[in-house]
Amino acid sequence: MNLERSIEILSDLIAFPTISSDSNMNLIDYAGERLQALGANIELTYDTDRNKANLFATLGPDTDGGIVLSGHTDVVPVEGQPWSVDPFTPVIRGERMYGRGACDMKAFIACALAMAPRFREADLVKPVHFAFSFDEEVGCLGAPLMLEQVDRSGHKPSMCIVGEPTGMRVIEGHKGCYEYNTVFTGLEGHCSMPDHGVNAVEYAARFVTYLMEVAEELKTRAPTDSVFDPPWTTIQTGMMSGGIARNVIPRHCQVDWEMRPVNGADARLALDKIHHYANNYLAREMQARHVDAKVFTHVIGEVAGLEPMPHSEALKVARELTGDTEKSVVSFSTEAGLFQEKDISTVVCGPGSISQAHKPDEYVDFDQVQLCLDMIEGLVPRLTTWNLSQNGCSPSSFNQKRP
Repeated sequence: MNLERSIEILSDLIAFPTISSDSNMNLIDYAGERLQALGANIELTYDTDRNKANLFATLGPDTDGGIVLSGHTDVVPVEGQPWSVDPFTPVIRGERMYGRGACDMKAFIACALAMAPRFREADLVKPVHFAFSFDEEVGCLGAPLMLEQVDRSGHKPSMCIVGEPTGMRVIEGHKGCYEYNTVFTGLEGHCSMPDHGVNAVEYAARFVTYLMEVAEELKTRAPTDSVFDPPWTTIQTGMMSGGIARNVIPRHCQVDWEMRPVNGADARLALDKIHHYANNYLAREMQARHVDAKVFTHVIGEVAGLEPMPHSEALKVARELTGDTEKSVVSFSTEAGLFQEKDISTVVCGPGSISQAHKPDEYVDFDQVQLCLDMIEGLVPRLTTWNLSQNGCSPSSFNQKRP
């Protein structure tokens, strides 16, 4: 019954084309109505245009503690991808469902919503929270607003499961994801007189070269016990654009770059070096030639990594529920670090494979959905007794098809 309900809900969720550039309000209304019908307390937080919303819903007593089931509602674009089906018309073939967001990460949201009536029927002594965010795919822009509202509520959850696709493996750590674009504004002019202009592209190229130098330095700082691959903090230039013609000194150039820190110390060191070079060397040199020249770095998102905590309550509970005791980290980023920053014990565990995410013909297998339902079902006795650790309660189904 729960599997059938999950598949039905997942079909509905895929049909909402919640690409990050567009509104997610129809999906949020859908989820909110289902949870509100069960008596959940609903809180929404919006973007500045009120075109997108986060949903934070609570079933159970209005108190500290409890468990958060967290997922993002936005999906990546489909343009230019060779889909064999309509990306926003769910299609079932055999024992899997196809559609954009099928595994990343609407399957987990569907499981959480399908299990909500089970929580409603139980005599909960601690609450279960449903946290559905916007704009995770473009810098985790929505979740911080939602967590600020949670802070203001005065009640802090004890643990969180972020349901990104992990093949239902329990993930205890991942790197952070810091995203930026740095804009260079120079002075245009005729290419035959380069000293009369300020070439934004050339200064941007020097900036990219410096990013590469810092990236090489960070390799020497890899922690000896790092569990990541690669084990050091990385910096990567993703895009560089500027100029209008080869015979015109370019006035404008933009560099899009990112950093994946293994720890906060690396991030602070790298950013101090990069900003100092951009502002105290490049910008001043440009302004010596033209007073209105400038360099400005826009922060797209600075999302902390999930730091492995071998003795965390969330890790212990998730391992008991799934039977997965391997030490696992991933290279992709999630919203988990944002919850951990709020001192909420957090792991990442969800249905589907990250290798299917962001690709054409994205899908999720139904046996993965069932494993997720089993995990969430295992939370019920813990929330009715608030005995988070219940050794021996791992569902036997988790010994079956977990990669």
